Amino acid sequence: MRPKTLAEAVDCICAGAPQDATLAEFLDTFDLAVTIDAQYLTIEDEPALTQNDRLDALVGAVAEYLAKQRRLGRVPSWVCDPARRLAEPWFTAACPTDGMREYLTYASPAAFSSRNIFTEEQPLRRARGPHPVKV
Repeated sequence: MRPKTLAEAVDCICAGAPQDATLAEFLDTFDLAVTIDAQYLTIEDEPALTQNDRLDALVGAVAEYLAKQRRLGRVPSWVCDPARRLAEPWFTAACPTDGMREYLTYASPAAFSSRNIFTEEQPLRRARGPHPVKV
């Protein structure tokens, strides 16, 4: 079942659900919300801190990025918690070379780089397309 909020997605991850798939399902929920207010409600509640520094920082980045990219008009205050920032840089590429590190440092959106997370230019994009026509 698709998580209805980012906080619910984090709870699912903590319960053993795969992180990447669960966050992707949350993004679908966010994208399918009909209004800006409905989208904001999906990120409004603060997810529990997990003791996984990367996940805690990542969900802060996700919420801030979505709020700003989709022009929701507000960002949840919980994203400013210092626990939502990493002490050491995290490059999300599997085996980043020096060149890849440089690119990720340059390309990372502010919501991610301000938390010491270095990723691609559009980190939350999802593949979407029309449903195949049944003949």
